[in-house]
Amino acid sequence: MAKQFPQLEEAHQKFIEDQHMFFVGTAGAEGRVNISPKGMDSLRILGPNRIVWMNLTGSGNETAGHLLQVNRMTLMWCSFTTRPMILRTYGTARCLHLGDDGWDDFAGLFPNHRSARQIYDQTIDMVQTSCGYAVPFMEFQSDRDTMQKWVDGKSDEDIRSYWVERNSHTIDGKPTGVPM
Repeated sequence: MAKQFPQLEEAHQKFIEDQHMFFVGTAGAEGRVNISPKGMDSLRILGPNRIVWMNLTGSGNETAGHLLQVNRMTLMWCSFTTRPMILRTYGTARCLHLGDDGWDDFAGLFPNHRSARQIYDQTIDMVQTSCGYAVPFMEFQSDRDTMQKWVDGKSDEDIRSYWVERNSHTIDGKPTGVPM
């Protein structure tokens, strides 16, 4: 049975902190809905109604493009271990790029990542939990080192060029706001 809450409670925060990955869901006014898995040490809870997360370079950039169109975001965590539960935060979010006001303050909350592309600041208006009884059991082995190896083989200029070439538009052709 799903339950709704106006904010994250202490038990919700603990549940989020125990998970190794989360998913972000966004959609523009039209076009494709995007759901992306996120991992690494990239999320911080700043209060009962606020979460920030650092987005690292990837093959797409749908979240940024969607937020330029429609300011809404859902984050989701699910347990793959003994306690079945799914937790979602619903709300609005703003996107910060390197050089934007507030970037340095938020970036200081995370390990340094040369591939940090955006930081998202979500304001939560509803939290929902549900059973997760059908989610399979899975064991966490480790974070992947693939991203770090890719970054280590690139200069800062190479990474920025990748953003311009591969991350400046959504798969539906909408701009993402990546600094050129």
